[in-house]
Amino acid sequence: MNNTTATVFPDALQEELRPVKKKRSLSKPIQSLLEGEFLSREGVVNNLPYLAFLAIIAIIYIANTFYAEKTFKEIEATKIELKELRYQYITTKSTLMYLSKQTAIAIRAKELGLTETKVPPYKIYYSSLAGTDTNNE
Repeated sequence: MNNTTATVFPDALQEELRPVKKKRSLSKPIQSLLEGEFLSREGVVNNLPYLAFLAIIAIIYIANTFYAEKTFKEIEATKIELKELRYQYITTKSTLMYLSKQTAIAIRAKELGLTETKVPPYKIYYSSLAGTDTNNE
């Protein structure tokens, strides 16, 4: 038999030999951010086109939001103007209906010196055969 040396640790020793995880300090990333150290790394320099693209997308997004708000305000202003014009239309129409009544016309005609006739209207019949010269003899 081969004499191989196999080291067998008891369970209590195996627990002690587990690697210990280092606790990350929260102050290191914050300190790196405040000092601007992350900007001097090559990874950031290599990703500048991507960062520029993201900045352009953000600017377009903001511009689109402002445009949408401006359009919404214009639509609301147009709705208010339409309501006002509709009210003006209804008022003008009712005024015209009142001024078109026979009594209102008679009052305005009296101011001009015209009087309303007392004789009722009558129909005048016209026959197309009465006054034409026919050669059917």
